[in-house]
Amino acid sequence: MTRSEVVIIDSGGANLASLQFALERLGARTHLSREVREITAAPRVILPGVGSAGAAMQRLRAAGLTDALTRLTQPVLGICLGMQLLYSTSSEGDTACLGVLPDSVRRLKSAPGRPVPHMGWNRLEPVRSDPLLEGLASNDYLYFVHSYAAPVSGATLASARYGVELAAVVRQGNFCGTQFHPERSAQAGARLLANFLRLE
Repeated sequence: MTRSEVVIIDSGGANLASLQFALERLGARTHLSREVREITAAPRVILPGVGSAGAAMQRLRAAGLTDALTRLTQPVLGICLGMQLLYSTSSEGDTACLGVLPDSVRRLKSAPGRPVPHMGWNRLEPVRSDPLLEGLASNDYLYFVHSYAAPVSGATLASARYGVELAAVVRQGNFCGTQFHPERSAQAGARLLANFLRLE
């Protein structure tokens, strides 16, 4: 495999084709897999996710992937639910997740004019500089679809506000995550994916 190759974990989500297309437009070669050997050998790995945390973790356990994922040393990007699975727990069904990040993901609180799920374009607020955010600015809007969110912490690179401030982009070592869908976020999302493809 070359550095431009990306293995996308086949989580069964409906957004896999759009994610593959977005990456291939940037010159990457993509491959869907649930095989531990292929995933651990990949130059880059993406963990997408839609649906519930409990069901997603059950699929990862059934594929024998949970331990292998936490030991990956290449760049890894969790997207939406995939980012949430990097945390220790999710209050969605009191689910134990991968534990790469120490915090817990909590359900957003609805309010008049602020329904849950949070669905639509929201502004990114960079918290600290990182190669993953190169070329992104505080006036860039990204596309979110989620009912649960992670708190802002030391791993947060950028936040967004939906009633409360929430982690929008995170990174700890080789593990990165976006709460929004970069593959559905126009030029700003493409820029973030391109930055991920350049990470060492």
